[in-house]
Amino acid sequence: MASHERPLSPHIQIYRWQISMALSILHRVTGVGLGLGTLLMAYWLIALAAGPVAFADAQALSGSWIGRLVLLGFTFALCFHFLNGIRHLFWDIGQGFEISTMRTSGWMVIVTSIAGTIAIWIAGYAARGSL
Repeated sequence: MASHERPLSPHIQIYRWQISMALSILHRVTGVGLGLGTLLMAYWLIALAAGPVAFADAQALSGSWIGRLVLLGFTFALCFHFLNGIRHLFWDIGQGFEISTMRTSGWMVIVTSIAGTIAIWIAGYAARGSL
């Protein structure tokens, strides 16, 4: 049998990175993060139901620097996944496929996700009286 030179399938090192690629990957990553964060929320609710000692432990964990960092990531993941999901809904109805619109909507998702995360944390601290 003669062997013919066959083209290699394109892969991630061939393509030039674009915002849509990065946001697609981040959408999947935040989806996984939200699933894991939901497990932590279930732990917190179970601790609440288990009594004051278990709840105090859960509060101490979520109030530590690592707990707050996880909560900050969870908040960003929630904002990003929600807003990028809305972007995908527009694509599902055939809107926003022009290159400039895709770039603009991608950057809007990033900026509003960061702004939403900051606003949620400011509101949370203001409601707690810690500002």
